[in-house]
Amino acid sequence: MLIIAVTFVLLEEHRASFLEAVLENARISLEEEPGCVRFDVCEGANGLEVFLYEQYETDRDFDEVHLKSKHFLDFNEQTAPWVAEKKVSRYLLVPFC
Repeated sequence: MLIIAVTFVLLEEHRASFLEAVLENARISLEEEPGCVRFDVCEGANGLEVFLYEQYETDRDFDEVHLKSKHFLDFNEQTAPWVAEKKVSRYLLVPFC
């Protein structure tokens, strides 16, 4: 299972618009991408940091489906000017059972 962790630091004046857009991106990802099994949107205490925790069945589900989907490309283009910093990390889930 592939885990994608994304941290955004937002420009304050775009916080509300970004949250609306990222929640819509998460909803569509879960509804339209069978390989997307989890997409959590978390807000930091100061309201300007947003953390995404995404789970995909395979690398292909993220690289070839999610990153090339219209909804993601539209979200990425729309929100880029609203973001001061963005960090994307990739992990493999370590099963404990």
